Amino acid sequence: MSMNPQKKICDNVLESIGHTPMIRLNKVVAGVKATVLAKVETFNPGNSIKDRMALKMIEDAEKAGILKPGGTIIEGTSGNTGMGLAIAAIVKGYKCIFATTDKQSKEKVDALRAFGAEVIVCPTNVEPEDPRSYYSVAARLNKETPNSFYPNQYDNPSNAIAHYEQTGPEIWDQTDGKITHLLVGVGTGGTICGTAKYLKEKNLILKFGVLIHTSVFKKYKETGIFDKNEIYPYVTEGIGEDFLPKNVNFDLIDLFEKVTDKDAALMTREIVQKEGIWVGNSAGSAIAGLHQLKDKLTEKDVVVVIFHDHGTRYLAKIFNDEWMRKMGYIDRKGMMAKDIVANRKNIELVTIDKNDTLSQALRLMNDNNFSQIPVVSDERVVGALYENQVYNRIINDPASKDEKVETLMKEALPFVDITTPIDELSAMISGDRAAVLVKDFKAGRTFIITKSDIVDALVK
Repeated sequence: MSMNPQKKICDNVLESIGHTPMIRLNKVVAGVKATVLAKVETFNPGNSIKDRMALKMIEDAEKAGILKPGGTIIEGTSGNTGMGLAIAAIVKGYKCIFATTDKQSKEKVDALRAFGAEVIVCPTNVEPEDPRSYYSVAARLNKETPNSFYPNQYDNPSNAIAHYEQTGPEIWDQTDGKITHLLVGVGTGGTICGTAKYLKEKNLILKFGVLIHTSVFKKYKETGIFDKNEIYPYVTEGIGEDFLPKNVNFDLIDLFEKVTDKDAALMTREIVQKEGIWVGNSAGSAIAGLHQLKDKLTEKDVVVVIFHDHGTRYLAKIFNDEWMRKMGYIDRKGMMAKDIVANRKNIELVTIDKNDTLSQALRLMNDNNFSQIPVVSDERVVGALYENQVYNRIINDPASKDEKVETLMKEALPFVDITTPIDELSAMISGDRAAVLVKDFKAGRTFIITKSDIVDALVK
């Protein structure tokens, strides 16, 4: 791709790749002395920086005669490279088959399939040489499929060249040559190494690399030892590898900083909430790493952080409170009534009219396994009926089964807003009060929460 200014009208979607904005970060980098700028790659048509190198790998393969008309592109991908390849394949008339891992978000897999690609999901927790790994599956499919092209983003030099030709020059131009540090999540190595190569040639003094806590890169950089004990399951998608891609040029990366999955996830949400930029968890890793490295920075420094991809790829994970609690990233004690409602299978409120009989009430509670039930009059909650009281009343006086509910009902359960914290709910459900009613005023719906509902939500 050329570095000419972006056209007013693109002849196809591929011409819209690149020339992404640089945005100053403010609240999320409080306490960092340097000026911090984000290169926001979500503005690419595939919503990630991988569009750049995906197109470059295809174009270089076409020029070399490796990729021929009507061919099939087969690649191992965490999702974003696959999206870039799929978009280019649609424009250029190729088929796509992608192998990915089961740690990738469902949104990424669904997105690839939406673009017509065939996606094979492989286990994460196997070594790269294992025939089940997504690297091995992609390589095998390439050998078995006639007229196919295996880009192999990890070792393909076109990956890094794309960033040398595009990303580096864009960053240099947008900062007027004032950049002093580059902070990038490291996966294939193409982004940081291609960009860093260009910037070093422009006399950039120092660059950082940032990755998650379970990658072999850091120890290899510092000791030259490839330690398989550094390989274990990790959650953060797209960065950190369990092998050494050829695109990782350690001479171009001055420092690796480890960031935990939890810190990456929490910081990703913080970026969205404080800056209004919807990004994925590699951006969270980068900013978390920045805070860990802030003592190395001064007011004169200009740090550029690459924001690789879009937050829509992580709706079922990073931006899902239940998933975050399941992973232990956010405290369950911080839950609200709405979280408990979402945790329940049967959430619709069941009531009984004050003029119904006690036998009807007991049968209704027994059928639904209720310990208590709200009593209504003209759809307004006026009281509460408890199973033990009804049961004891009918046992002691069988004729009472035909009495009206209102003769035995107790004080109505209190209403709380759906945003009420769990500790307040727990305090309200005590003594004789076994439940509270939760009102979602925006949706116009009412739910009931019991002590067992709270317990279920806390221990799930």
